Amino acid sequence: MNFLKSLILIMTLIFFVQFNYSCGGGNAQNDGSSKSDSTATDSSKVDSSKEGKSAEGEKEEVKADIIPVEVTTIKRGLISDYILLSANLETEKMADIYSRVQGLVDNISAEEGDYVKKGQVLMTLEADEYVLAEEKARLNYLSQKSDFDRLEAMYKQDLLSIEEFEKTKFALQGLEVDWKQAKLNLSYTRIKTPIAGVVGDRSRKQGDRIQPTDKLFTVINTSEMIAVVYAPEKELGNVVKKQPAYITSDHLAGEQYEGWIKRVSPVIDPQSGTFKITIGVKNKKNILRAGMFVNTHIITATHENAVLIPKKAIVYENEQMNVFVVKDSIANKVILKVGFEDHEKVESLEGIEEGDQIIVVGQAGLKDKTKVRIVNERKNDLAFRAERREWIKQ
Repeated sequence: MNFLKSLILIMTLIFFVQFNYSCGGGNAQNDGSSKSDSTATDSSKVDSSKEGKSAEGEKEEVKADIIPVEVTTIKRGLISDYILLSANLETEKMADIYSRVQGLVDNISAEEGDYVKKGQVLMTLEADEYVLAEEKARLNYLSQKSDFDRLEAMYKQDLLSIEEFEKTKFALQGLEVDWKQAKLNLSYTRIKTPIAGVVGDRSRKQGDRIQPTDKLFTVINTSEMIAVVYAPEKELGNVVKKQPAYITSDHLAGEQYEGWIKRVSPVIDPQSGTFKITIGVKNKKNILRAGMFVNTHIITATHENAVLIPKKAIVYENEQMNVFVVKDSIANKVILKVGFEDHEKVESLEGIEEGDQIIVVGQAGLKDKTKVRIVNERKNDLAFRAERREWIKQ
């Protein structure tokens, strides 16, 4: 009986050992196959990622070959030919102000840089002496007027000779003149500006004793400036009074100030071979200052419907002006045939039409027929700036 139990136990153990071995082998086999499958999958993933990266690299290389540029669209507008001359601005109206009477400075009511109106009081002098002198002259006149009225009544009644009457009349007129002079001297203690403008200089301070020969202020009218230039003799026939002009300056950030020819001297300097031209300029924004160095442009001819090319688009090569016109994403180099020219644009006579897109950024070093990509289009305001200038009538 014990032997039978022992046999059954041994057989049961053998069964469990065989069962576990068979299960473990299957798992090992499964693990091997799964590893093989995962390895295959990973290798396929690597291959596909390599193919993707390769495609992206090719795209980037193609994209890198395309040059990014900025363009502007060509428009038509006005452009002028001109005589370019340089000068320093001057003021057309300037006044050095003096006192007409002597005295002590009592008050100063305007300082350098202040804008003053015509007739505005800039300084007052102590006026006590002039007040007393005016009062004395007034009393003398009134006293003589009373005597004259009494003698006039006698003259009308033939009680006074004509000689005595006229003597009294002239004496009254003389005292009246003295009174007016005293009043005028009193008014001169209030020193006024004869023109409107900006106080450029104040030469005296409060408490100073001044004489009529002492300069007190300098007032400059900056609403209208002038530029005096000297043109070559050959230009004499191209310049007439009231001809339009404009000025520019390196310090005015591209601003143009409209002007006109005020005076043309008919005399030619035999030494320099030039003649004098005075150009008037309206200082509407009150930016221009006396002494400022400017370039004057005297307009001699105008084209009103010109194809305008911004100078920033031009590429210079072998003394030729070239621009790049973009068509179907290809930059085509065009040699310019130039007409009129100013400081910011040129006139194209042929080869470029209104509506063409030309490169304004990225054209340096660009080759003809290069493929480009437009990243921005800049506004072309040349036509707006070149609006028609009318002849100025002064």
